[in-house]
Amino acid sequence: MTGLQTRRPRAGSLAWLACALGLGALLAGCGNNQHEDLRAWMARQRSELHPHVKPIEPPKPYIPASYSLSSDVDPFSNSKMATGVRQEMNRLSPAVLAQMNRPKQPLEAFSLDQIQMVGTLTIHGQRYALLKAGNLLYRAHVGEYAGQHYGRITQIDENQVVLQELVQDATGDWVQRTATLQLQESSQ
Repeated sequence: MTGLQTRRPRAGSLAWLACALGLGALLAGCGNNQHEDLRAWMARQRSELHPHVKPIEPPKPYIPASYSLSSDVDPFSNSKMATGVRQEMNRLSPAVLAQMNRPKQPLEAFSLDQIQMVGTLTIHGQRYALLKAGNLLYRAHVGEYAGQHYGRITQIDENQVVLQELVQDATGDWVQRTATLQLQESSQ
């Protein structure tokens, strides 16, 4: 052989070249106009569409308001706050006002989830509930109050204490709801 050698392509690379040309021919065949009717319909729809945009109103002119401190009451003064509290209290029902103005009983310092019913006791025909709150044991009867929502005890059974609570709902109205304290069985 001389200094110039000719290279002959391998059979494997010829096969790859033939596959690539065949694949290119197949892909070129997929580009026919089978969706031409859809494209024509879309073009007609675009040409028929004439959007109507309502013009934006021009802005209103700004007119500054004058404010005189000497003629008005300061909105953050103590007298203004006291007036607002008095107006709010006047809108409350007499039942709610009576609850707020009466002296609080010891069990009203605890929420209902901090109070446990541990038993009952009957003395001279009157049933009492034994309620544990904190580290103390209380004896409560029907008519007494427990919990932080003005909960009045209405019924005492062997297994539960039923209370009528007075709570504010989402709209700010005062409504009554029933709550119960179940007897807690001791594991000792």
